[in-house]
Amino acid sequence: MATSEDTVVNDTHVGKEGKNTNKKKKVTPRYWQLKKEKKNQEQKTDAGQKKETTDDGQKSELAQQQTKEKKPRVKKRKHGGENQEGVQKKAMSVPQKKRKREAGNPQRVKKKPMLVGAKNKTQEDERSKKTGISGGKMDPFPGSAPVPEEKLKKFRRKDRLKLPSRQLYKLRRVMAQSQVVSDMAQNQAARQDLLLPEDAGFLEGDEDEDTCTISQEDITDAVDITSGAKYFNLHLSQFGPYRLDYSKTGRQLLVGGRRGHVACLDWQSKQLMCEMNVMETVNDVKWLHSEAMFAVAQKKWLYIYDSNGIELHCIRKFNDVLRMQFLPYHFLLATASATGFLQYLDVSVGKEVAAIGTKAGRLDVMCQNPQNAIIHLGHSKGTVTLWSPNQKDALVKMLCHQGGVRSVTVDKTGTYMVTSGMDKKLKVYDIRTFKPLQSYFLPAGASSLSLSQRGLLSAATGDIVQVYRDVWSTPVTKPYMAHRLRGPVWGLQFCPFEDVLGVGHGEGFTSMVVPGAGEPNFDGLDANPYRSVKQRQEWEVKALLDKIQPELISLDPGQLGLVDYAGFKQRHEDRVEALGYDPLAVDKFKPRFKKKGRSKSGNIEKRKKQVGHEDTREVIKKTVEDRMRIEKQMAKEKEKRKSFSSQKSALDRFKK
Repeated sequence: MATSEDTVVNDTHVGKEGKNTNKKKKVTPRYWQLKKEKKNQEQKTDAGQKKETTDDGQKSELAQQQTKEKKPRVKKRKHGGENQEGVQKKAMSVPQKKRKREAGNPQRVKKKPMLVGAKNKTQEDERSKKTGISGGKMDPFPGSAPVPEEKLKKFRRKDRLKLPSRQLYKLRRVMAQSQVVSDMAQNQAARQDLLLPEDAGFLEGDEDEDTCTISQEDITDAVDITSGAKYFNLHLSQFGPYRLDYSKTGRQLLVGGRRGHVACLDWQSKQLMCEMNVMETVNDVKWLHSEAMFAVAQKKWLYIYDSNGIELHCIRKFNDVLRMQFLPYHFLLATASATGFLQYLDVSVGKEVAAIGTKAGRLDVMCQNPQNAIIHLGHSKGTVTLWSPNQKDALVKMLCHQGGVRSVTVDKTGTYMVTSGMDKKLKVYDIRTFKPLQSYFLPAGASSLSLSQRGLLSAATGDIVQVYRDVWSTPVTKPYMAHRLRGPVWGLQFCPFEDVLGVGHGEGFTSMVVPGAGEPNFDGLDANPYRSVKQRQEWEVKALLDKIQPELISLDPGQLGLVDYAGFKQRHEDRVEALGYDPLAVDKFKPRFKKKGRSKSGNIEKRKKQVGHEDTREVIKKTVEDRMRIEKQMAKEKEKRKSFSSQKSALDRFKK
């Protein structure tokens, strides 16, 4: 027969018929069980060490208890008799019995947990410093990470307000709470800014190498496949030259040829959305609030199409349109015509908001300020004018060039404006002061200008496109990048959130890769390049609800939150003239602060009304006296006139 060990080894893990397969598996102990076993082992070792340390001459407590002489047990009498000990027990009180019982049975003595905890407090503190909650090492950097001061300055709001006196404790508490909420929002915004992963990079050449000599083919060979696919050419020589426009999200591209060719596509996936020929001259194309609609300025009128190429509207009030700009937060389409009219169309309701006659001739140079929605127009006399739909006259008129203005562009912050003219000069202006910062001379001049989200400037001269960097901070001596095209340039625009520059020219369209041009981090609630159709529909509804009225367009949008001090002064002067006295000159009655809820706002107003007539009593007396004096003077003058009228003069003989 086989031994028991052989049977255990030969058995497999597969259950057989007729055998009991419900064997208990060996369960691995949990961490709390390991801790208990460890404590028990420590207690055993401590007890063994204590036994070893006892002297040979002395006996342990256990041995002493065993060797003690047992006291004889006293029996009670059966018939109610009591011995001496029984008499003593009867005479003892209840607390004495309790103390004696506890002394006889030491296990029943209650230990105070506070004393035990206090005894081992120092040991627990030392252990907690070395170990964490889960038994591991403590975090060397406890708490939340500090936010840099530079990030906090970026999101800092107004200065802290001075809290009122402690008498106005309710207002003081509300202001303190609002300040705490403001600080928390500032810290959260700064922390979220730290989490933005993307960063803008620029093109850097080797030693003694200019970046303007690097071609687009070299860039596409050095970058990954996805970035290299952003450089491509569309050979459309039959219907050119072309104007272009990118959507707000930067995903869709709209191109329009001079000879009637119009097409829109998703330029990243190269998926064509629609393509048509309107059989008419196309002057400009522009996306509207979403990629579902776009406007085309044709030879005679303005047309609105959807993304499938279906004509939605033909607006005959807008005729001979040359350039267009769309204001996304106001849902306004601004158009400049060959007849010298600047017109605004509200796309949400389909009505004309304003039609302004500029009296400056043909308007073929136009751009918008993204910061305050002001339209900039360039004229043939070298002037640039700023317009708002609320006024019939120009807000600002600047003399920028000695010849005609060829192109104008404004950066996204609304701080700098770049212009180019027939005098072959490129000028940079600070819009806040309307003064020039830099002036550059280009041998052939610049026909088209465009500014990127990161401040790169692209200028087209003939068939060459040059990109400049930091044109307003330091004088620029050479371009950042340069590229030669097949035909003369007719349109330029940087793609939002991408390092791409779109160029429309006589031979079609070219997409250039310009490192460091686009903003790497986008706001998903404003312009999300990866939004779905459902998200676009929801965004469109919210944008319509948050639409800004055209009456709020002004040169300085910060003026809307300020107090009209001039109007207040004028109204105060009118009130003083009407009343005959200044009601704000005398200090008004200030009620004394009372406790127990008697200084509520309603009670304070009641007390003010009770003594309100006393503040104006003296003033009313003075006004009444002044009026009486004036009336007396007027009466005297009337009497004098009557007396003079009753007397006859030498000229009365000529009266009939």
